[in-house]
Amino acid sequence: MSIDESAIKALPYPVSPADEAELAAFVGESHARATPMCIAGGGTRVQPGSVEAEHMVTTRNMSGIVTYEPGALTLIARAGTSLQEVEDVLAAEGQALAFEPMDHRAILGSKGAPTIGGMVSANVSGPRRIQAGACRDHLLGVRFIDGRGRTIKNGGRVMKNVTGLDLGKLLCGSYGTLGVLTEVALKTLPLAETEKSLGFPGVTPREAVEIFVAALATSFEVSGAAFHAGTAWLRVEGFEAQVDYRVGRLKELFSGREIDVVAHAASRNLWRDLRDVRHFAPSEDAIWRILIKPTDAPDVMAALRQLGGEASLDWGGGLIWFSGPASSAAVRKAVGAGRAMLVRPGSLSAADLFPPENSAVARISAALRKTFDPAGIFNPGLMGN
Repeated sequence: MSIDESAIKALPYPVSPADEAELAAFVGESHARATPMCIAGGGTRVQPGSVEAEHMVTTRNMSGIVTYEPGALTLIARAGTSLQEVEDVLAAEGQALAFEPMDHRAILGSKGAPTIGGMVSANVSGPRRIQAGACRDHLLGVRFIDGRGRTIKNGGRVMKNVTGLDLGKLLCGSYGTLGVLTEVALKTLPLAETEKSLGFPGVTPREAVEIFVAALATSFEVSGAAFHAGTAWLRVEGFEAQVDYRVGRLKELFSGREIDVVAHAASRNLWRDLRDVRHFAPSEDAIWRILIKPTDAPDVMAALRQLGGEASLDWGGGLIWFSGPASSAAVRKAVGAGRAMLVRPGSLSAADLFPPENSAVARISAALRKTFDPAGIFNPGLMGN
């Protein structure tokens, strides 16, 4: 779902407002004329053909950290701030975004810089989601422009100050269909001192899920559980003495299995690659992101293998990444009750990114869009809009 910098510039009428007021004025005028627009941050998650719009509106010029309070574990940044800038500022204080947002550029081939607003808009969350939760779980507040051009603020700088309806939860994961984010407030957490990963080579997807279920049921605070190319991986993070103890106990729990251990930088590189699904980057096939009940993952993976291509697991089996040439209909049939999102279309249609909604959810979605964007100008054609 990506276009690079040159592609954005080539689109008709690209607009990059300098501040919130300029953006609000532009949206208000577009509302009056019912002029559709494609919303983007750094241009790393918007696929040409997925949005039927006359304008590409980016928040890249609305950047910068508004305030950062390490002692309070809170950060407020404008939506166009690059994710790398935020991560560098946090790292200097020994902190991080606990939900470990992935970088889509490896599999999408995009050249832009991921932004904090794009991250929130897509609810981008990585392997640590099984322990720390998703992006939306760390979102304290937002400022955004609705479809009428009104500036709306919701939430606060700390959890206890969040009152009323939590609109941030609606905006997070809405892919710009409900409003244009201009500012986000996030909870931060300390960086782990060290980490180690246990690898279980030569296992099947079913055995991998069995390992995940057993490990995640313990008190050993596993922060990553993924499977790729016949190896299941468990990650443990924290203070060195604690990590050594927990790794030792996990080895005892799985004493009947072959176990490899990688530590420190090697472990961090391993999980960066798993997070960004770099093992599918060389392929030209479509890439799917499939949310599934972990215990159903082995059967779904078997069904996907019948279609050709390859699959891997993350989130303890709750997330399947699949790369293959199969049609959208075939993939979604194989997934069954799971939710399959087309991340990289390959030869498939970019208009088929999101799965169809059932009638009840579709009615709720339509009502929300009508409330937030009555003229239907935000990312039309995306998410069934």
